[in-house]
Amino acid sequence: MRPNGRHTAGASQLPALRVWAICLLLLSAVAITPSTAKAAPSQAAVQTTHVYLLRGVLNIFSLGLDTIGARLQAQGIPVTVANFVSWSSLADEAATAYKAGRIKTIILVGHSSGATALPDMIAKLNQLGVPVKLAIGLDSVFKTKLSTGAERYINIYIGDGPGEPVRAAAGLRGKLDNVDVRGTGVGHISIDKNEAIQRRVIAEIDAAIMRSRAPAAPVAEPGAPRPARAAAATAPARN
Repeated sequence: MRPNGRHTAGASQLPALRVWAICLLLLSAVAITPSTAKAAPSQAAVQTTHVYLLRGVLNIFSLGLDTIGARLQAQGIPVTVANFVSWSSLADEAATAYKAGRIKTIILVGHSSGATALPDMIAKLNQLGVPVKLAIGLDSVFKTKLSTGAERYINIYIGDGPGEPVRAAAGLRGKLDNVDVRGTGVGHISIDKNEAIQRRVIAEIDAAIMRSRAPAAPVAEPGAPRPARAAAATAPARN
């Protein structure tokens, strides 16, 4: 017995309807799925960057910097992790590599006393005629004044803890950002190990490397008169 015509037509259209349904699903998936691709620094920019990470006192309380260093190395970015007492010799090492053309972008990160040492390391590099693209301090424990600058200096500190904002000296070149993270649950010992802080540090480093394709600001020779201030320091952010 033959099925009636209406049922026969419906059965013959099922494969075609399935194909159309699958196509529509695929097209809608493409339309609504956000792109996960992110702009990344070029390989040349990565290879000519060096990140110096300065641990704090006793070399045992800043191990989050080792994690940050490992993540940067996974991106192909050369790093050096050392105790803050090595800042002067590291500045000499960075200046030698910069003048030899092996390094074009210098980035500094420090925690606790390592953060406190950053302005001194920047000042020495500037005296040697070497620019610093980015410096990030994590909860510097002493009052610090930035008299010579990196292109950008980010001081992330806990306003109701031992950390201190960094002050801008008159004539400071570069941008200074004080970021107060009080109330976020991080402490002085844990700030370098906090996942959100680590992600921010790495994102700032990646962004600085992306910007490194632009010429760095010239560094004044020792004893030369200071030019007019290029950018005002930002006031400490309050949560």
